[in-house]
Amino acid sequence: MISNLRDVMVLRDASLRDALQVIDRSGCEIALVCERSGRVLGTLTDGDIRRAILKGARPTSRCLAAAMRRSFTAVLSSAGRNEVLDLMRARGISQVPVLDGRGRLVGLHLLRDFLTTRERPNCVVLVAGGKGKRLQPLTDSVPKPMVSVAGRPILERLVLHLVGQGFRRFFISIGHLGSVIERHFGDGSAFGCHIRYLRERRPRGTGGALALLRSPGPHPVVVMNGDLVTQANVGALLDAHSRGRCVATLGVKPYSVEVPFGVAEVRAGRLVGLHEKPTHRMLVNAGIYVLSPRAIRTVPRGREVPITEVFERLLRRGLKVGAHLIEDEWLDIGRPGDLRQARGET
Repeated sequence: MISNLRDVMVLRDASLRDALQVIDRSGCEIALVCERSGRVLGTLTDGDIRRAILKGARPTSRCLAAAMRRSFTAVLSSAGRNEVLDLMRARGISQVPVLDGRGRLVGLHLLRDFLTTRERPNCVVLVAGGKGKRLQPLTDSVPKPMVSVAGRPILERLVLHLVGQGFRRFFISIGHLGSVIERHFGDGSAFGCHIRYLRERRPRGTGGALALLRSPGPHPVVVMNGDLVTQANVGALLDAHSRGRCVATLGVKPYSVEVPFGVAEVRAGRLVGLHEKPTHRMLVNAGIYVLSPRAIRTVPRGREVPITEVFERLLRRGLKVGAHLIEDEWLDIGRPGDLRQARGET
């Protein structure tokens, strides 16, 4: 969003020339016609002004009310990035005003900002130290995150996806065959980022690797399993974490399990119901997390710690832990069948 809203605002009693100067000066290709209170009455583009002049209006005419569009698309400040982008695409517009509950201007979304990736200060920890036992013998010589899917290692796909979302600082926890990962990525400069390594002398688990993180900085840290094939919008997860003011946030995915038998509902020795092959729907851990520096400081040192234990500790302390639905493509490469699915072999 633009930083100075006055650059795009024009009062209702201004002239067409005044509005055109606002459009030209701001570079946003729009002027928002407002009352002195900031309430937005309508929008003006240079095309609207040109049509008014062709109909006989003079540039000095104070006829913005007649030239402006009273029906325009706007959102509240609570609208998420994806929601706004969907609106822009669906309606073919490049600007969406942000209004408060009284219709006053509080921001302006521009399509060009959505198409230009905003660099994020958060660091990312990719957990890649496991042995991948369920994929043996494939993982006897290749770390599971370096297994190839569609001609590219899974971990490389993750790094490039996250770099494309504006992340530049990476830590990769390595253990089993970690030298393979280090040789492939080096310092990260060939992939548009900076990579450092958290070397596990013994298995640390998905949470224990965080105890090796010496300088995460003041911002929340993104943590991801290194064996995910996903297009997850991690920026949206971070934004949800910040809005919720959570100490940690868990990414969750819908998951369905079909029971292959008829399920009997029995009470006191009597059959009260019979459900044929029911499907149970639930939310599962997606292996994508956001943790505040405060949460990371709670990770026990010197032993193997699953990240679920870290979240359980936070919950027992009564701290606010969020959950965010991952709606994008997602596949955990944990079993041979998952790998075949990711490769399109099933």
